[in-house]
Amino acid sequence: MASSDDTTLAGKSSGVYEPPSKPLTSTYIDEFHHHHSPPPSESDPSSSHYPTNITYNHQSSRPIKDLPFLLLFLLFVISTFAFGIFASVNKNPNSPSSVSAFVYDIRIDSCIKDRAVIGDRGLFLNLLRSDSGYLLKNLILTLVVTLILSIPISLFLLFSLKHYAKQLVYISLPFFVIVPIFLDLYWFVACTINSTCSEKFPLGYRIIVMVFVLLVIGVIVWIFVLNWGRVELTVRIIRVSADALSNNLGLFGVLPVMILGLIAYFVPIVVFLVYARLNGEIVPKENHGKIFCQWKQDSWVPAYYALAILTMLWSAAAMVEAQVYVISGTIAQWYFSKEDSRIKRSIRSSLRNAFGPSAGTICFSGLLIAVVRIVRGAVDTAANEDASGMINVILKCCVNALLSAFEFLNKFTINFAAITGEAYCSSARLTYELLRRNLLSAVVVEIVSTRLLAAIIFVLSVIYAIVVCVILNAASDLGVDSYFVAVVTFVVMLVILGFLVHVLDNVIDTVYICYAIDRDKGEVCKTDVHEIYVHLPISRNHSPSYLNARTPLLV
Repeated sequence: MASSDDTTLAGKSSGVYEPPSKPLTSTYIDEFHHHHSPPPSESDPSSSHYPTNITYNHQSSRPIKDLPFLLLFLLFVISTFAFGIFASVNKNPNSPSSVSAFVYDIRIDSCIKDRAVIGDRGLFLNLLRSDSGYLLKNLILTLVVTLILSIPISLFLLFSLKHYAKQLVYISLPFFVIVPIFLDLYWFVACTINSTCSEKFPLGYRIIVMVFVLLVIGVIVWIFVLNWGRVELTVRIIRVSADALSNNLGLFGVLPVMILGLIAYFVPIVVFLVYARLNGEIVPKENHGKIFCQWKQDSWVPAYYALAILTMLWSAAAMVEAQVYVISGTIAQWYFSKEDSRIKRSIRSSLRNAFGPSAGTICFSGLLIAVVRIVRGAVDTAANEDASGMINVILKCCVNALLSAFEFLNKFTINFAAITGEAYCSSARLTYELLRRNLLSAVVVEIVSTRLLAAIIFVLSVIYAIVVCVILNAASDLGVDSYFVAVVTFVVMLVILGFLVHVLDNVIDTVYICYAIDRDKGEVCKTDVHEIYVHLPISRNHSPSYLNARTPLLV
């Protein structure tokens, strides 16, 4: 009979790790490091300049990091508001739309007002009195009810993922196929019955569209079947992440407030942009021997537009990174706490660190994200244009490769910065070294992707929209317009539940980094996390270990 050491070495030689059937203990961690760690020259932190004890930094006053980027961001904001106030004070009372009310006076060689422009102030009132007003009233009422109901629906989804993740996924996946098939067949029948639609789309075209949609659904089913083992592992990871998030429900109060704060911050900038448009004068211009009046904008206005738009893009990206920072800091405190203890003021300390010592790091990360988005948008726009030539193709490939490499390295950087308080560049380097030392990689994020969660919220949003449509048809006289209202509520519910998925996705990333830190130190702070994350593959094409080991799922 082979010994336990021989069995472990045999599992290693086959490229598959077989986890033990007993719960994870510190003895198992030592054995795991003994057989699966890289050579000491590579894995020993003391052989490099990296810290030997990576964990959550509980210091009440962390050192300030990336200060130059914070100062640069404040310079952009102050300049935007300063020039915006100047634009508001210096605006011309005559707007560009009033040019038609001016005529050229040859006596003074200038444009003068010819007549008053009377606007149609009753347009909005007439709109409300019309049939469109009835539609608008029902739409607003339905959206208000949707926003109110989104809170209990989100909490229901979260606690269902915590306790019944496997059942919820198994119930939702068939609907992910049934709902598109139903909509496809419903459209085909409705278009066949409707004379106008049947005239525009002959029977042959309707059959082609219906078959094409069914083929797409078949491809989706095939993808799920091929990745069924990864679906099982993802379900377990979703359950752990939902448990972590349910222990920090205060995030659902703080994160929306941060979004509302960003909107309130954008409002004066948008007002400044409107006033900046009014900075100019109406001047005469000669064209083909005729002189007419036109609006001439001040030369500094386009530069201010560029400054304000860049500031808004940077601010939006920085706010997204700040939310990730707060989520990561809060979840990390929960992870590294004792099993029976409750962390107090974890969200408050994460907010203090995010908008205090690590504000420069968040601004730096937001700047890089904004630049990447702008460059990627420019590349996609150029790709849609008729740009031929080998040089253009090579440049596009190089740019896409660089952007993908940056997104790969940036994946866990802000999570690590929230945990340790390190600067951005140090966090990127330390994260890479942490994952490399422990035979982990960012490619496993593909295993814990949000595809299953996206399928769940899509099904829930469709069901909610169908219920809304039925109620509107029964309780109102909207008729066909009820479908429009249902589509709008579907989009709103999808966005709200998508925010929950976004938070869960960041929780998954944070728990993964915390697990890597635990593994690096040979400790176990959360046993249930280790029992699941130990099955993660070390490469994109590597199957989850429990599939080969035939261990039962603990769900």
